[in-house]
Amino acid sequence: MLFQGFKPLRLKNWDRFPVDPASLASVVLTHAHLDHSGYLPLLIKNGYRGQVYCSHSTVDFCEILLTDSGYLQEKDAEFANRHGYSKHKPALPLYTEQDARNALAHLKAIAFDQKQSLVEGATMLLRRTGHILGAGSVELEWTDKTIVFSGDLGRYGDPIMHDPVPVRRADYLVVESTYGNRRHDKIDAETALAEVVSRTVHRGGTVVIPAFAVGRAQSLMFYFQRLKASGQLKNVPIFLDSPMALDASEIFCRNIEDHKLTEKECQTSCAVAKYVRSVEESKALTNNPHPKVIISASGMATGGRVLHHLKRYAPDAKNTILFAGFQAGGTRGAAMMAGAKQIKIHGAYFPVAAEVRNLDMLSAHADADEILRWLRGFETPPRMTFITHGEPAAASALRLRIQDELRWPVMVPEHGQVSELS
Repeated sequence: MLFQGFKPLRLKNWDRFPVDPASLASVVLTHAHLDHSGYLPLLIKNGYRGQVYCSHSTVDFCEILLTDSGYLQEKDAEFANRHGYSKHKPALPLYTEQDARNALAHLKAIAFDQKQSLVEGATMLLRRTGHILGAGSVELEWTDKTIVFSGDLGRYGDPIMHDPVPVRRADYLVVESTYGNRRHDKIDAETALAEVVSRTVHRGGTVVIPAFAVGRAQSLMFYFQRLKASGQLKNVPIFLDSPMALDASEIFCRNIEDHKLTEKECQTSCAVAKYVRSVEESKALTNNPHPKVIISASGMATGGRVLHHLKRYAPDAKNTILFAGFQAGGTRGAAMMAGAKQIKIHGAYFPVAAEVRNLDMLSAHADADEILRWLRGFETPPRMTFITHGEPAAASALRLRIQDELRWPVMVPEHGQVSELS
């Protein structure tokens, strides 16, 4: 995984890997989001020579996400060196675009719901979790033990993504806890989106939506298409300013077996926005004074073109910065949601006077109730359930619910803790 958020966490990406990468026999990837896939180029650069098993859509997404990650890290290091705001002389990227391209050769696509043989007699099985296109849980069988990794769980009843597929048994379970202490707002997503945009446009402002290029951008366009089809927001221009999101939208329409939309519905949704391709077009959009909606990566405002839009639009009270999901601690998104009056971008501080909102019902993550719903699909309790992928309060709250409501053995392991599966 790639650490994101607070600086002490990000610095862990530079630590020595706990084991020699060359000693690993196989790697399994649940989905393409960078917090899960983003360390692969470094793992392979440092000696891993095996295959990385994942779904077909995950392979497609990694081809754009990993290369973009390497490219951005090179550009960030170059920018820091040119402007002298890094403490490191010189600032270096964690890995390069070429490192990312080298990693792609190790990806091996496998089908959902079909057992895949690994080394030394182990087998694995992917089941859809509905988090994003291609996301899956992993069932790993080795010797006489079955270990299940939830990956990131999606929502139930989502208009686009399939429900998470239940798992019936496991000796050991590793489950995520991103929203382990929260419930998503039950307000209809379309209604909430229309209200925020209408209010902002009425006061002459622009809505900037930092959105994950893979998943959230496509969902937002789906909702905006429905709003425009119903006669709402019909005069509000929608811009998609993220080269990666453009590529991701093409992948989305190409892999219709991984979601509920027909090919025509997918194409209609993706056509609702004007695509901003070049840097010059993006700069012109930043300076465009007319009310509009700008969807731009990244989802937690950690990088990409959205930073230039934030520098322009965040200082003005008539605008809105609208987040569409979880904001990890230590990110600009989390800071703005906590009421920060200024944010640091490219070494300088910019005031935040715009309205800041988060429509968490647009999140691709299951909330606490939905995680428990997925867990109740197990016919017998695992011998031990390990809670990961959540901030301390979320992980702790989920642990208590599993303990009290399901009566399962459960623990939240410390980073680096080793557990023997006997």
